[in-house]
Order: sequence, then structure tokens, then C-alpha cells
Amino acid sequence: MAKEALLELDGVVDEVLPDSRFRVTLENGAIVAAYASGRMRRHRIRILAGDRVRLELSVYDLTKGRINFRHKDEHVSTASPARRFVRR
Repeated sequence: MAKEALLELDGVVDEVLPDSRFRVTLENGAIVAAYASGRMRRHRIRILAGDRVRLELSVYDLTKGRINFRHKDEHVSTASPARRFVRR
């Protein structure tokens, strides 16, 4: 797939799915399934529900994408807060 054949869009991670996949809502309201790029996995960049991300979509299949950037300090508070467990 040529680099010119990719669309870059921003969105918000709605849900973390099994097998390191994510459900992302784009700025235009479309919902896509996405996975983290190899560089993000290699550098262990965590993606949580509510994070703003930039992803690449193929012009051939607009329902699947690859997350290639997580915006810093732009956590959207749509997700429920994480529970902290206290060790006794």
C-alpha cells in the first residue's frame, strides 16, 4: 500500500478491545476498529479509553485503521475512572 493512499484523521478511543485493538470515534462521527502501530508497541506507548489519537485509514477500507500517534495531555474524560486497588 503506497503512502499516498492513506488518510490521516483524529479521533477518540472509546473502548479497548481484546487482541490489542481499539474502537475509535473519528471527528466526523464515524466509528472504526483500529490497532496500535508497531512503533507504538515497540516503545510501549499505552492507549487507554478516552485518549485522543491520530490514525491512518486506507482509502480502500474505511472501517479499519492504524493508530500512529497518541496526543499528549489531551485525555477526554468520557471513560469511567480507573479503580485503584489498595494492597493490605
